[in-house]
Amino acid sequence: MTVTFSHDTEHALGTLVRLVNTLPGPSSQVDTMETLEDLEKFVHEREFSAVGNLSETDLEEVRELRPLFSPVFTTGSDAEAAAMINAIVASGTTTPRLTNHDGHPWHIHYSRDGSSLTCRITVECGIALAQVISAGERERLRRCEAPDCDDALIDLSRNRSKRYCDARTCGNRLHVAAYRERRKSAGE
Repeated sequence: MTVTFSHDTEHALGTLVRLVNTLPGPSSQVDTMETLEDLEKFVHEREFSAVGNLSETDLEEVRELRPLFSPVFTTGSDAEAAAMINAIVASGTTTPRLTNHDGHPWHIHYSRDGSSLTCRITVECGIALAQVISAGERERLRRCEAPDCDDALIDLSRNRSKRYCDARTCGNRLHVAAYRERRKSAGE
């Protein structure tokens, strides 16, 4: 059985991965969500609609979400993931409604107009994770398999074969290293 998620769910999952990956990792101790400019770039890249002026409070609240969501990518069971997700979603205010803004077709927003950015991320990404778990697809949530990277990833491939956070960096680097090692072993 092939499970496909709606465009909105996939977008929210992509937003979540991008957010979690702003945390410092083993190969880089750089936090890429330190400034208001970083938050504004994130909001622009992830195409949040109707976001007013962002403040230092927004930045701190969004930064505090990251360690709440991060463990979902390494949890050992659906029940453990569900408990985490339920706690996350409960901290937001949900008001599901249909909308078709900015030229997008009808879709569901789970937070009300005027909700804070933090509430929107909490609810939209939490509901997207709930949809993944309820579809029995938790194994699609994982960490990059490159030895020097632990970035979160969502595997939306048909056969669940995605191993690296970015095929152009982690995946390509490891494939090139393996190729060079094979050539070296063959005496070339």
